Parts: sequence; C-alpha cells; structure tokens
Amino acid sequence: MSQYIGRKNAALLEMALIVLALAYGYLFVDTYGEVLAMGVLLGIAGASFAVALSLGSGWYPPHMKGLAMGIAGAGNAGTVLATLFAPPLAARFGWSAVYGIAAITMLLPMTVMLLAAREPPERERQSLRAHLGCLFEADGWTFSFVYVITAGGFIGIVSFLPTYFHDQFQVSKVAAGQLTMLATIMSAVARIGGGYVADRIGGVSVLSGVLLLVSVTLAACGIAGNSLLATTLLLIVYFAALGFGSGALFQLVPLRWPTTTAVAGSMIGEIGTLGGGAIPNFMGHSKQLTGTFAWGFATCALVTAGMLVMLRIVQRGWNGSWAAARIPNSRPGLRAGVQLQDR
Repeated sequence: MSQYIGRKNAALLEMALIVLALAYGYLFVDTYGEVLAMGVLLGIAGASFAVALSLGSGWYPPHMKGLAMGIAGAGNAGTVLATLFAPPLAARFGWSAVYGIAAITMLLPMTVMLLAAREPPERERQSLRAHLGCLFEADGWTFSFVYVITAGGFIGIVSFLPTYFHDQFQVSKVAAGQLTMLATIMSAVARIGGGYVADRIGGVSVLSGVLLLVSVTLAACGIAGNSLLATTLLLIVYFAALGFGSGALFQLVPLRWPTTTAVAGSMIGEIGTLGGGAIPNFMGHSKQLTGTFAWGFATCALVTAGMLVMLRIVQRGWNGSWAAARIPNSRPGLRAGVQLQDR
C-alpha cells in the first residue's frame, strides 16, 4: 500500500482502521470470542511499523539511517504506555472503556500525520515481482530470525510479564503492570541508541553483542526466580539490549533493500512478531509441565545463542558485498564507500 497509494496515505488509512477496531471493542465486545476477534482487528496496528520504516528511511542518507530507524522504532513505547495506563483505567471505568479512550487518543497521531508528514523523495517504485523478491532471499530470513529475538522477545515477554509478576511474586495486577512498564521503558530509549551506534560501528557488530547479552540475561532470569528485585533489574538490562538490537537490525534493512524497504521491513516485522507471540504460550507450558518458569527462560536463552551463531556464520558472506559497500565503521575504506553511495 505504501508503494501504490503513498506512505502518508497508507499510514492514515491504517490509523483509521485501528480507530474502527477500538470502537468495535468499546461498543460491541461482550464475550471472550469477541475479544479475540477484536485482537485480530488490532493486528492492523502492526502495519504501522512497515509504513514508518519506509516513510522515515526515505529522508536520510545511508550513514544516518540507523538513527532514523531507531527513532521510528521507539514508537514501541506505546506498548509501555498501554501496560502502565490500561489496568488502572480498567479498574476505574471498566475494561471496555479503555478501548474507547484509546480510540480517542488515536486522533492525535492521525492529526500529526495529516498535517506534518511529507512523502519522501526516495520512491519505492518496483514491479510486484521485484517488490516481493526479498521474501525469497536468505538475508531476509536471517534478519527475520534475529528479529524474533529482539522485537519478538519484546512483544512476547511484555505480554507474559504481568502474569509472571503476579503468579511468581504474588503482586497485584496493577503493580505487575507498573513493574512491566519499569522494565520495558528502557527498550524504547535504547532503540535510538542502538541505531546511532550501529551507524558508527556497523549493525552486525552491535547485534552480536546484543544477542550475547540477551542470552546471558535470560538465563540469569531463570536462576533469579525467587527475587523480585533481581528479576526486575535483569529485565531492565534485557529490554535495553532488545531495544539496542532492534535499532541495529533496522539500520541494516534500508541498506540491504534500499528500493523495497517497506516490504522487507514488513516481512521481518511479521515473522518477528509471530515468533514473539509464541513466547507467553511457551512459558505457560514450561510452568505447567515442569512447575517452574526457569526452563522456559533457559530454552529462550539457548535459542538466542543459536541465533548468534547463525548470524556470525551468515555475515561472513556479506564481506565485500552490500554490507562492506554501505555500512560505515572505523575503517576508512568503508567510510569512503558510504560517501560514494551518498553522491
């Protein structure tokens, strides 16, 4: 849609559909099945990520795309705000009123988009076949699997944490939401930093460090299951690492697919989100089958370590290709490549 009707128009259409989904939740949802149907409709919100990537990256040269994508990606702070405000609003006004309030607040970003956004000069005009080509490239799947850890981990653990804090440490549901907000707010801030650092030392280097740190903190969370303080501090580090990793990954996407950023970003975002959506279910099975969440954390840590090994193997084939030509780092030869690309 971004390609055929313009990125600004696609964003406005998507926002309008979100408002309709929220209005449906406020006016018509009364049963569990209807809640699930509304959840499906709210999945439309995921399209905002692809539009934001395409809209933002088109205005910046290669050596600034990481910072631009980090700022765009910091919009996942909306998840933090929902976690913070939804439980007390539901307790005060009723759970259905939360969706009505959210529908009203959506009018603010719609107004900003309508009045302030401009279509970037970098156009994504491709045939349908060329536009979808990235779906069949190995690099696209590599980034998608890494994104399962960074953004998927964010979505999955954020969804799981209120239940975890409540069941594991017997805190109230409102307090569980507040602790989740405290841990996750670091992700939005760190995402900007991740894109900025990736612009300077390269996204692959940042992602390697991030995956190692994520694996260690997940394993530590499983061990620290009896301490609320230790778990919260570890989760703050974990979410900061996820934000850094997501910012670094999407520094690479517009460089790897400069003319099909929207579709590449959509694919990576979709698979990452699907992977993250399985985490709460997986952690629940860990508790049910073993009596503890620790094995769930340990398994996630092992999967993350596997992704790190995969990334290091695959990136060897990038030397001398698009990565060496476009990603700036400390070596003068690569910086020269970026300058030629800008010209």
